[in-house]
Amino acid sequence: MASTGSPVASTQPALPSGPSVFKTVPYAFILPEILCGTWVWILVAATTVFYPLLQGWVMYVSVSSCLISLLLLISYLFGFHNNSENWKVLDSLYHGATAILYMSAAVLQANATIRSELGPHSPLYYHLNCAASFFAFITTFLYILHAFSIYYQ
Repeated sequence: MASTGSPVASTQPALPSGPSVFKTVPYAFILPEILCGTWVWILVAATTVFYPLLQGWVMYVSVSSCLISLLLLISYLFGFHNNSENWKVLDSLYHGATAILYMSAAVLQANATIRSELGPHSPLYYHLNCAASFFAFITTFLYILHAFSIYYQ
């Protein structure tokens, strides 16, 4: 067969770079993931942590996920991916694994919230823990949406 000299057109869309990251699904979920995750650790840190084993895991997952997601967002904004398909796999694996970790953290935070209902600083810390549980489940949902929406681009 003779070569026609024309490049083969890729059926995969290009990965976004720059401000288009905020307009493209699933990459537009990264900023809400960071913001909701930040609220989780701010709200947990605002309470007196009575259950360090439970809420320590929540803090670890939320802080590390925020930092890694921030690095991922920066790499997309500056185009470090060079439009490589490996970035889609990395992105999907990261967000899938983080969704699982965040689900465990959300359940542990809900447990800490239930336990804090009758605690020493009941109304204030209970409400802060409720808000942290809410944002933990919202963040979990965002990570799940991000992980699965990569396949439907």
